[in-house]
Amino acid sequence: MNTQKAKDLIKLFEGLRLRAYRDSVGVPTIGYGHTSGVRMGDVITEEQAENLLEMDMTPIIKKLESYDSKYHWNENEFNALISFGYNLGVGSIDQVTANGTRTKVEIASKMLLYYNAGGKRLEGLVKRRQKEHDLFIKPVACNS
Repeated sequence: MNTQKAKDLIKLFEGLRLRAYRDSVGVPTIGYGHTSGVRMGDVITEEQAENLLEMDMTPIIKKLESYDSKYHWNENEFNALISFGYNLGVGSIDQVTANGTRTKVEIASKMLLYYNAGGKRLEGLVKRRQKEHDLFIKPVACNS
């Protein structure tokens, strides 16, 4: 499935930083929100940032694929949840789907509730969740 819409959302909200910085809760971060193994002072290229983005999306895609037999995700749902999981971690997919027990309508409404970081409501996360929600519920255009 095409994941460009997920990449576009991730890039929009994460931004590109080629030099390590501390995110809103103090975690060393680089590229498009990559955190694993990052140390302050690290510097990467744009190509490395793209590779890290692809690498970081992989476990979320695999998790979503594990639920596909139940949900039969369309491209927009799949992409919205990639962005959601990228921001919150792969375990958030289990949480928002309640381990596959929620309906798609319930998932869409629950997505909007994940707007805190470090115990505080962040307006940037409110906006991100709204964009992800809107993509999730948007019908996929037919190519006919």
